[in-house]
Amino acid sequence: MLEGLKVIEMATYVAAPAAGAMLRDWGADVTKVEPLNGCPMRRFFEGMKSNIPIEGNPIFTLDNRGKKGVTINTSDEKGAEIVREMIKNADVFLTNVRPQSLESAKLDYESLSKINPKLVYCSLTGYGLDGDDKNKPGFDIAAYWSRSGMAHLTQRKGEEPLPIRTASGDHITAISTVSGILAALYERDRTGNGKLVETSLVRTGIYSISSDMALQLKFGRVPSTKKREEQINPLFNFFKTKDDRWICLSPRAGGDYDLPKVVRAIGKEEWLENDKFNTNQGRRENANEFVNEMDKAFSQFTMKEWEEKLDAQDLVWSPVQNLKEVSIDPQAIASGAFSEVEDQECEENYTTVSSPVKFHDSSDGPKGPAPKLGQDNFSVLKDLGIKDTEIQSLIDEGIVGKPSN
Repeated sequence: MLEGLKVIEMATYVAAPAAGAMLRDWGADVTKVEPLNGCPMRRFFEGMKSNIPIEGNPIFTLDNRGKKGVTINTSDEKGAEIVREMIKNADVFLTNVRPQSLESAKLDYESLSKINPKLVYCSLTGYGLDGDDKNKPGFDIAAYWSRSGMAHLTQRKGEEPLPIRTASGDHITAISTVSGILAALYERDRTGNGKLVETSLVRTGIYSISSDMALQLKFGRVPSTKKREEQINPLFNFFKTKDDRWICLSPRAGGDYDLPKVVRAIGKEEWLENDKFNTNQGRRENANEFVNEMDKAFSQFTMKEWEEKLDAQDLVWSPVQNLKEVSIDPQAIASGAFSEVEDQECEENYTTVSSPVKFHDSSDGPKGPAPKLGQDNFSVLKDLGIKDTEIQSLIDEGIVGKPSN
């Protein structure tokens, strides 16, 4: 779908490379510019003690599959000039390098837009391009999770804040980044002009909890995250089955609309006449008792039995699955959530995670393995008109990295 779109990605770690990976999955030509020692995610498993030999790097491959790879020292003017040459014929420049470093290398938007007015320049940072913290480093656990308020919002009273799982905030930010790039490209098709597109971990984090933030902004407060028996809507909850599995029950319209269906499923139709349980207000005032009674009901049957009972009432519910279960979930597989990917460090292909959008009648999956460090140095630079002898001189000078075998 994006065939012919040329993207130069100068980024490390996860959020921006994940955006580049989505664009590549959808057909764009993406060239990844790395420092001479490579993206730190290439060394994700270093220092981990394990008796299991590690073959391949699924973390790096996930966000860099199908890209070309070059290694350039952009802190040197010669290296920065090479990137500027690459930009002249590019459609998109995607970066998560901090603004002050980009300005020093003349790889900021103002500089690059002069040599390519049609360029869509996308900056992904921790905290945005304005304000006192614009040059502050920010991983997703800091900017997306903690600074946004999400870590505090999910923290229950008296308990410690939980860490975010590996790069989950990065990947959500990548989705917003791709959205912004494509919107700017659509405008460019009409106007012929490029644009500066800015995304940040903190802004995406705030948007991720925007329903709660909207309450905070309007009313000056927001409900805290509570224990199961203290929920404002105790029917909207988690319940354990006879075989020690958890079920997420998510009734519609505050619960009153679905209450008849719930009580039919659990065999408690008499609750419809019980003033303590038959309204949302009643359940809230008697939450502890209501949850205890629901626990007793759900403990009578297994997950498989509850699947039949709840589905028969057309209720909104889901099993709480671990990742092993998700990986073999027939519906997750049918949705296209997983793809096969190549890895140059492995003899056989393996399964990885697909981009989050499925396009029918289009090729929307991985377009090849992640590049080895600097593997395309010669081919990319030769396309710029640089001769082999000049490239070798740049390698000898430490401007361009030596391609890895």
